[in-house]
Amino acid sequence: MFKNKLFARYSITFMFIGVLFMFFYSGLQNDHLNILTPYLQSTYGWDDLTITNPVTMGAIVTIGLYLVIGAAFVKYGVRKILVPSIIVMALGCVGIAAAGQNYTIYAISLFLIRVLVVPLQMGGFMLAANWFIKYRGRVMGVITAGSPLMSVVGIGLLTSLVSNYGLNTYNMIAGVLVVLALVTAFGIKDTPEEVGLHPDGIDHAPYSESDEKEEPITVKQLLSESRAWKLIISYGILQFVIAAMMSYMAVRYISLSTPDDIPNLFVSKALLWLSIGAASGIPMSYVIGWIDDKLGSIKASLVLNVLFLFAVIPLAVMPVGGNTALMAVWAFGVACMTGGVPTMHPCVTSYVYGRRQYMAANKWIMSIQAIPMAFALTFMGTFNQMGKLDMAYYIMLGMLAVSFVTILSMKNIPDANEPDRDYGDKQAIK
Repeated sequence: MFKNKLFARYSITFMFIGVLFMFFYSGLQNDHLNILTPYLQSTYGWDDLTITNPVTMGAIVTIGLYLVIGAAFVKYGVRKILVPSIIVMALGCVGIAAAGQNYTIYAISLFLIRVLVVPLQMGGFMLAANWFIKYRGRVMGVITAGSPLMSVVGIGLLTSLVSNYGLNTYNMIAGVLVVLALVTAFGIKDTPEEVGLHPDGIDHAPYSESDEKEEPITVKQLLSESRAWKLIISYGILQFVIAAMMSYMAVRYISLSTPDDIPNLFVSKALLWLSIGAASGIPMSYVIGWIDDKLGSIKASLVLNVLFLFAVIPLAVMPVGGNTALMAVWAFGVACMTGGVPTMHPCVTSYVYGRRQYMAANKWIMSIQAIPMAFALTFMGTFNQMGKLDMAYYIMLGMLAVSFVTILSMKNIPDANEPDRDYGDKQAIK
């Protein structure tokens, strides 16, 4: 695809900012709560649910927001919605920095951040679906490396910055977000057709779209199809598990700390393994994308589902004081989990519905998936306050068994873009 210089310029720019999209999506959706929760507990004495309730409320609102954002992307284009969303999210970061003990300002700011990470994720997904078919999995594997990258450097960096600068750290995040908004506004286009190009940089329109209906799939059609419900159930479970896991990693390790772990087990031991494991796991985003391109989205999804076990099982059985081997496995699993779902969710939806029908289907699928995900923090917070956080991990293992069986039942679903999988090799590229 890099033989076409104009396509190369746009695709490289997209992959660069796409990494940042996923870095901040992962960080500002739930990951930053690993630092924010202990800080606010120790500084202001707030409990788990007081700190995270604005996130839960935001997650509930996102149930409908997926529909609104998806429709807006189709009608107005990705950039016209994404750029102002990033700027308002930056204002939310400024609000957290300025809030102090004013809970109202804190809650509104955190709510805005949680809500406006939705267009950040959906925008990256739709741009990838618009620009790539044959290379979609591998490109998604590149940009979704931003999620485990957040685990490698982001959590440790935030921990250090909050320790030194307190909540003023969020002012720094806001500044970076404003720069990201400007690059998004001027550096990319919504579709390759806007600049006279075609997906993957080839010289003609995709074969698989030649007889595709122009009318987007309706919600009635979508919800009457078993393939849609299989997507909703399988990836709904995977997203619930990510939201639950990522927001309570630090809390889990702190609860297992001993007097020898200073200041706590998460900082003294787990962060190091998270960096090492996540660094080794970053290439897995690309590997999963490669499997998607070469073997199809269903087989890649099964591999991803198994990799989730590497993240969940160690935290379920982790002893007091930690265990080196379990921490290493957990850290690798976290990287595969956080990088793999953002890679595969748009890939498997495009696999089933095709490039043109992607957003029409995706907005409904993600809206329904957001319903259980909205209560992931409440789920974890409730078990934590009961002193039975380990039980939450065992429940998630049962959920992952359900998702694996559901994905396996999708094995006969055809690839909507099958005619175009090899066309880049068969056509002269300008």
